[in-house]
Amino acid sequence: MPKRSLLVIALALTVNGFPITEAVAGDVNVGINIGLPAPPRIVLPAPPAVVVVPNTPVSYVPSVNFNLFVYSGRYYTFHDGSWFQAKSHSGPWAFIATEQVPRPVVGVPVTYYKVPPGHAKRMGPPSAARASSEGFCPPGQAKKGRC
Repeated sequence: MPKRSLLVIALALTVNGFPITEAVAGDVNVGINIGLPAPPRIVLPAPPAVVVVPNTPVSYVPSVNFNLFVYSGRYYTFHDGSWFQAKSHSGPWAFIATEQVPRPVVGVPVTYYKVPPGHAKRMGPPSAARASSEGFCPPGQAKKGRC
C-alpha cells in the first residue's frame, strides 16, 4: 500500500506541476547581446534651437557640447564612433549603421561637429566618380580635393 500511496502523490504533484510549469515558461525572457554600442545619455528638457547647415537640408544644435543634427524630423548624433537616431530631442536613442544614416547627415562638413567624426577616415577616400554620381562628399574630403 505505501507504494500505491507514493504513486498517487507523485501523480498528483506531476499533474499539478504542469500549470505551474506553463506559467513559469510564459514569464521567461530571453536577451541577446550582439555587441551594439551603448546609446548616448542625451536628455534635453526642451527642443533645442537649431541652425541650418549652409547649402544642406540638415540643421545642427550649436548650444550643446556634442554632435547633434536634425534632418527630416529626426535627431541624429555621432557618439563614440557610432551613429544614433531618435524621433525626439530627448530620445530614446537607437543605434543606426553608418550606411543607413541619411546622406545629407553624413555629408555635413566637419566644421559643424563638436567632436570630429572618425568614420570618414575608416571609409577611405571616395573616388571622384562616386562623389559626383552620388552627389555628396564625406566630411573633410572636399578640402582634400577628393570630391
